[in-house]
Amino acid sequence: MRTQVGIVGAGPAGLTLARLLELAGIESVVLENRSREYCERRVRAGVLEQGTVDLLREAGVAERLEQEGIVHGGIYLQFEGERHHVPLAELTGRTIVIYGQTEVVKDLIAARVASGLPLLFEADVSGVADVESERPRVRFTYQGREQELECEVVAGCDGFHGVCRSAIPAGVLRTFERDYPFGWLGILAEVEPSADELVYAYNERGFALLSLRSARLSRYYVQVRHDEDPADWPDDRVWKELRLRTELDGWTLEPGPVLEKGVTGMRSFVTEPMQYGRLFLAGDAAHIVPPTGAKGLNLAVSDVRILARRLVDWQGTGDGAALEGYSAECLGRVWRAEHFSWWMTSMLHVAEDGDPFDRRLQLAQLRYVTSSRPAAASLAENYVGLTTL
Repeated sequence: MRTQVGIVGAGPAGLTLARLLELAGIESVVLENRSREYCERRVRAGVLEQGTVDLLREAGVAERLEQEGIVHGGIYLQFEGERHHVPLAELTGRTIVIYGQTEVVKDLIAARVASGLPLLFEADVSGVADVESERPRVRFTYQGREQELECEVVAGCDGFHGVCRSAIPAGVLRTFERDYPFGWLGILAEVEPSADELVYAYNERGFALLSLRSARLSRYYVQVRHDEDPADWPDDRVWKELRLRTELDGWTLEPGPVLEKGVTGMRSFVTEPMQYGRLFLAGDAAHIVPPTGAKGLNLAVSDVRILARRLVDWQGTGDGAALEGYSAECLGRVWRAEHFSWWMTSMLHVAEDGDPFDRRLQLAQLRYVTSSRPAAASLAENYVGLTTL
């Protein structure tokens, strides 16, 4: 098989890149080791920055998003028994939209299938070769046959555990990472959300987040140990803990049937550079952020927006310089998002052996953010997505 751009991974990064290239008249083949059913069912992020929404509109894949997405103009920070509103739209002129990553993936897959362009599920990619040449190759097994895809460029959108990053020779990449001692136990519940906007709650028992997926589905999280077994958290225990961490006078958290439950570990990770030869990394293949800042999906879309533009310029001019600046352009935004996500995580989570001094610092920061308009504006600007960098 031959194509112009070989895309490894059919998550938001790979599928968005494929769509942008399609609209620009550049050929691509998308290879995904999982089944279509798996890709369309895995529950991930649900907060879209306005820039992400605008890009999906421009790409012609936002029809359902427009109908079902829930626009929010703010978030709440809760601590010491009080809930404080951070008016994102008022402070920045921009909003966020609640629309699950699962739904974004469904929309992008449907568009790809409707176009009749190559999207191979259950294609087990075993390696990427010759990335320093003008014709890199992707080796994969599909329908029981070992095959190769010859490309002009390979886009590694295959996540943290994918094969693309490991195709870069030893000594080229530098990695920066931090593991956190806690994770999030998340549930998807069939119940109308109890709050009109996201609630980030700081509590001495641990962090909690009240989010949603639709007018009938709520997505809630509680801070737990990073290696917590979900089996130790029957539904009644989860609801009790959520109430303890988010209770307010005159307000009640309504329970409902739990449809899904799982624990997500938390880490920060960045690899530099995000490119080598004709191989370009995007999304989780290049960086991971803790979910507190709602940046993972949005960073992945930002990466491929930049990569698509540079690929179009390169195809139009034949000048390799158009590709050389991809990593540097992405990393400015990546490190800004890493800092914001770390900051939100540090401000809102309680260490198991919590130092009283640290807790006083956290409360001081929360009071500052909720009482100072410039401090709130800084949070808001980062949360809705920077328009520069």
